[in-house]
Amino acid sequence: MDLTSPLSRPTLTHWLGAVLALLMLASAPAALADKPPVYTSVLSNKGLKGYDPVSYFADGAPAKGNKSIAYEWNGATWLFTSEEHRTLFKADPQKYAPQYGGYCAWAVSQGYTASGDPQVWRIVDGKLYVNYNKKVGETWSEDPEGFIRLGDKNWPTVLAQ
Repeated sequence: MDLTSPLSRPTLTHWLGAVLALLMLASAPAALADKPPVYTSVLSNKGLKGYDPVSYFADGAPAKGNKSIAYEWNGATWLFTSEEHRTLFKADPQKYAPQYGGYCAWAVSQGYTASGDPQVWRIVDGKLYVNYNKKVGETWSEDPEGFIRLGDKNWPTVLAQ
């Protein structure tokens, strides 16, 4: 290779491009480490895995939402069983959305995130909490107020870990 030829010598543009690429690669792991504010599964963008968040309050039980009754909020798609439930959610999403974005409430209290199971839930002081599985939910239920205090302290910094 003849580096004396103007066509084969690295130019300032090449060097700047290489430096920019290295900077982007160096910052990529940090950007990828941030988790979204609402837990969604890898193959879906549904909050609460498609369960209607209003149903916990209005019906006293989780109910699968309908794809045709959806609302985009906080980076996720939320599904509802009725237009009425969607209207209630749109008017006050903070009232109905699960705490900690639907991540496991116990995990957040321990300083990390884990998926939340919409069928392992509890409403405490008018707020919805979900947990990873039934066993974790039972542990969380032993001291919900204490775990909520810890979770509130850790949230949302756990998203950056």
